[in-house]
Amino acid sequence: MARHIHIENERETALQAAVTELAAGQPIALPTETVYGLAADATNPAAIARIYETKGRPQFNPLICHMADIAMAERYAIFDPISLDLAEAFWPGPLTLVLPLKPASDIHALATAGLDTVGIRVPQGFAGDLIRRFGKPLAAPSANSSGKISPTSAAHVEADLGQKINLILDGGAASVGVESTIVKVEEGGRVRLLRPGGVVTAEIERVAGKRLERSEKASAAIEAPGMLASHYAPGAAVRLNATSVSPGEALIRFEGIPVAGEETARAVFDLSPSGDLSEAAANLFDYLKAADASGADSIAITSIPTHGLGEAINDRLSRAAAPRS
Repeated sequence: MARHIHIENERETALQAAVTELAAGQPIALPTETVYGLAADATNPAAIARIYETKGRPQFNPLICHMADIAMAERYAIFDPISLDLAEAFWPGPLTLVLPLKPASDIHALATAGLDTVGIRVPQGFAGDLIRRFGKPLAAPSANSSGKISPTSAAHVEADLGQKINLILDGGAASVGVESTIVKVEEGGRVRLLRPGGVVTAEIERVAGKRLERSEKASAAIEAPGMLASHYAPGAAVRLNATSVSPGEALIRFEGIPVAGEETARAVFDLSPSGDLSEAAANLFDYLKAADASGADSIAITSIPTHGLGEAINDRLSRAAAPRS
């Protein structure tokens, strides 16, 4: 059963308890002005994997990374002039900007779904204070099981996830009650609306000085998580459900199970020697990149279970192995 702390009456206790949980790699339920978020350290792959695991039926969609202020955001992402104007106008507040990652960013690839962009928001009130105290960005999708209605109160979170997390911070009802508006500034200064939300588009257009372009579908899932059949693909070819390894191939295996010919592999990686799908999810993007960097022309990957986080792992692997245009 999750511990509840009422922020209004126990603010310092709430801050200390939250920092302790976050430092231990555990997700917490955090009130924001939009909806309650399931927040964890955006630089810790195991913590991010626990977000997906807690929500259930994970899709590895990119997660919005919440910052304390613009200065913190500038340490992780590259701002164009229009995005900076929007940040200065609407942060802290319910606007998310999709920005290019800085090359040295510590935000883990599991939070960005392996993409070179990141969605960033600066929340109002307690959430911003907690991020400032913690000193790192927090990845935080809505604090609900996948497919359920987003929570706007601590009671909503308790009814859904109360048995799965250790801490629920109660800040009362969310003042906005819908998720943030998501916007991306593209080449040529085009400003695209990826999801309508807590900041009305007319206000964004006023600050940007131009009309927002609409995506075919108003969902960040179209833009960020990689809907193309071929995606997350390394330079090397990817071969799935491998039962043997050819000389010079790189091998990514699972659960410590030896593979015929692995002694001739250029490099061998095990997503989780113990068979822990959460650990495998946390290692997935790093190991794909490392196998590619080994110089192998092909990467052989053994079969991965399809239950739990395995569903998302296999989805990403199938996209990595898909025929490329």
